Amino acid sequence: MAADITIITIDLSFHRAATGLVRATLENFGVATRERLAPHEKAFELFRSGEGDLLCSAWLPSSHGIYLDPIAHEVEKLTVLYRPYAFWGVPDYVPAESVGSIWDLAKPGVVSRMNKRIQGIGPGAGISRFSRKVLEQYDLSRHGYAFENGTLDDCVRAYEQAVEAREWAIVPLWQPQFLHETHHIRTLEDPLGLLGGVDDATLVARKDRLGTLPAAAVEALRTLRPGNGMISSIDYLISRQGRDPVDAAREVGAF
Repeated sequence: MAADITIITIDLSFHRAATGLVRATLENFGVATRERLAPHEKAFELFRSGEGDLLCSAWLPSSHGIYLDPIAHEVEKLTVLYRPYAFWGVPDYVPAESVGSIWDLAKPGVVSRMNKRIQGIGPGAGISRFSRKVLEQYDLSRHGYAFENGTLDDCVRAYEQAVEAREWAIVPLWQPQFLHETHHIRTLEDPLGLLGGVDDATLVARKDRLGTLPAAAVEALRTLRPGNGMISSIDYLISRQGRDPVDAAREVGAF
């Protein structure tokens, strides 16, 4: 099949999981697809410039609204694939009575035990922007906490090493994400509401490209709503078992 549709995917495994479902859906209607991966800001830049037909996916309104708003009139929001949210979490062996809220991180007994290096992902991610605000407005830097940008692998590795050592540690994470398939991570309360709340992970399409797709394929995309659990399962197959995203989506999504 010729490459009929280009999908811009934010280059993180759970976004690739969602795109795997979109590609499997389109290919069921004979539509050939190709995927172009890019970091957050670059992905939206490519989409704005017309170098992709679909973008998977925009977390709206909190995380990615600032990137999509300039071209909102040029795109159609086809469907909400899942409902993600960002949070700061700790391993479930950290007692909830000691650390239940982000405010608790400043308590002397917690400061003395907690690993204060908070390993995040790329600077353009919503969780990264939110985490910098958390450090400032909860006044955590004064207690030695520091947020560091890095790759998704850096974030996952730091958390898994901390768990292996039974350290008290903070992970700036989100749902859905493959770590939830193998770890019990407890969400900390965010009384100041700085972590963005629940977003809609939205499949967006350029309006001028939708007419090139079969009507039945567009309708199938509009009814595609896998949810957080399915995305996490596909993400796990991709990230931990090395599966191709489309193959993993077909297996989990029962195409």
